[in-house]
Amino acid sequence: MTPEHVKLVKESFAKVAPIAPQAAALFYGRLFEIAPEVKPLFKGDITEQGRKLMQVIGMAVGGLDDLPTLVPAVQDLGRRHVRYGVTDAHYGVVAEALLWTLGQGLGDGFTPAVKQAWTVVYTVLADTMKQAAKTA
Repeated sequence: MTPEHVKLVKESFAKVAPIAPQAAALFYGRLFEIAPEVKPLFKGDITEQGRKLMQVIGMAVGGLDDLPTLVPAVQDLGRRHVRYGVTDAHYGVVAEALLWTLGQGLGDGFTPAVKQAWTVVYTVLADTMKQAAKTA
C-alpha cells in the first residue's frame, strides 16, 4: 500500500461519504444480488447495518495514515466477524460489491487508479481481518 493509494482512497471516500446512506443501500443491494447466500448473516435492520458499514469504512480510511493504531481495530473487527458467520470466502464478494458501489457513487471519478488503490487497501485490510479471524 503506497502513499498514493492512501491518497486516492481518502480523496474518493470523501466524495462518497456525503451520500453514505445511498452508498450503503447500493452496496447491500449488490451484495445480496451477487451472493444471496450471505443475506441470512444480516439479522438486524439493514439501514442500521449500512450506517455501521459506512462508519467502519470511514474509520478505516481515516486511519490509513496511522497503521499501528488501525491494525488492532481491524483485527478486532475480523475476530468479531467470525461470530457473525463470516468466512474467508465472503471477503471476495464483499470486495466485488464494494468496488461496484464505489463505481456507482464516483462515476467518472472511479478511474483505474482509484479502483486499483481501493483494491490494494481493501486487500490489506481484509487479509488483516482474515488472519485475526483465525485466532478467534
